[in-house]
Amino acid sequence: MKHQQPTPGRRGEWKKNLIFALAILGIAAAIGGYYLLRRADRPDKMARFIYGVVERKEIYIDLREDADYTFQSNGYEVHLEVKDGAIAFVDSPCPDHVCEQFGQLSEGYDWAICAPAQAMLSIEAVEG
Repeated sequence: MKHQQPTPGRRGEWKKNLIFALAILGIAAAIGGYYLLRRADRPDKMARFIYGVVERKEIYIDLREDADYTFQSNGYEVHLEVKDGAIAFVDSPCPDHVCEQFGQLSEGYDWAICAPAQAMLSIEAVEG
């Protein structure tokens, strides 16, 4: 029985298939890395603030950056403070200060209201 040697064409074909498979894997890894980096740049939750009487306004506030915000609503100056990934009503000029007693909001579905100012604050998850 004679032993057959592989033909040169088959060996070259195998190398081409390997190179093609490695190229596909490289492209898939690059695309996956791109999406992971984009996702890492987005917040996983944001604060939603609704205020105003005649004209209702709604804004989303990024909780990753510490900042102070001031809004006018129903004749009141509403102050919000973002600190360490949480947000809260602070220095409220309203008569009862109940909104300040809600404390720091940081978890999904946390909420607080300032009834005299007719303003609502809630934490919402950001969909991927």
